[in-house]
Amino acid sequence: MKDRRSVDELTIEELEEIMRVRKREARLERLRQVGKDAEVNGLDPLAPKPVAPRPPLLPTEHRRFGEVGATARYRPRAVDGERTVEKVRSPRRIRWDWLRDKSLLVIEVVLVVGLVAVLLSSLDTLHNINVESSQAQQAQLPTLPAPTPTPLIDVVVLPGGHTPPDLVGTAEIPAHLRDLVDEITPMPLPTPGPEQAIRIQIPSIGVDAPVVEGDDDESLKQGAGHHVGSANPGERGNCIISAHNDIFGEIFRDLPEVELGSEVFVHTASRVYRYVVTQKRFIEPTEVSVMYPTSSPVLTLISCYPYRISTHRIVVIAELKP
Repeated sequence: MKDRRSVDELTIEELEEIMRVRKREARLERLRQVGKDAEVNGLDPLAPKPVAPRPPLLPTEHRRFGEVGATARYRPRAVDGERTVEKVRSPRRIRWDWLRDKSLLVIEVVLVVGLVAVLLSSLDTLHNINVESSQAQQAQLPTLPAPTPTPLIDVVVLPGGHTPPDLVGTAEIPAHLRDLVDEITPMPLPTPGPEQAIRIQIPSIGVDAPVVEGDDDESLKQGAGHHVGSANPGERGNCIISAHNDIFGEIFRDLPEVELGSEVFVHTASRVYRYVVTQKRFIEPTEVSVMYPTSSPVLTLISCYPYRISTHRIVVIAELKP
């Protein structure tokens, strides 16, 4: 007996069951139809369908003809699904920005190489100037006798003795005859005048250079310069000697390496004075107090500092020693 109820009267479960039944009937009907077609064609309905071979993506038969006939202009094309996309190679354009950057790089490299060459040439020229100046200064060194210690006071015998130093070979003088001897004793010779420095030696740093009067630019080209107006070697006062450290022989280049207690020998035309280093200072160029006169015999050596920068001055102070 058929169900006469309308769709609105059915429940959800009943509707779902009706849909399943109809889908099953439709599927069976399709299977019966496929079976009939297979019987007509003589094929097994359950056998898998043959698969046709896929054609190659890129045809190659045109290569047999080369550049002759209808295939002369044929070129293979890539297949993308059902559409054929032809790859067209566009001409390479000139990259002007790349050329500009490379040209600037080459110019910079050339400028750097030229600057280095100029710097090396300047250093070589400076070295040659120093060598020539040193050779010229060494040629000016005078031939002097071997240095001997110089006493601060030229006295052979302490005063109060019975034998005057000027009467060599005489015997002891009796007390009642001393007045007579004093009358005939010759007067001492006058003290020789100040002697100028002509040579300076600092063995600890290998300095051996001539000394000229004056410490201006032209004078310092010839060697170390004695400041005009300062004390001469051996005199009471401040004897000031200056020299370059980076040009014209580089006489005082190693002056910063001088240690306290080092010896400095200053030659004059007749004698050698020995000084011993007691101070070493690094000061500003405007600190001129190191050139002030002193009450004791001292030697002040001055040069630029640091090497080839010359923002400060190095001052070495030495005291006269016997």
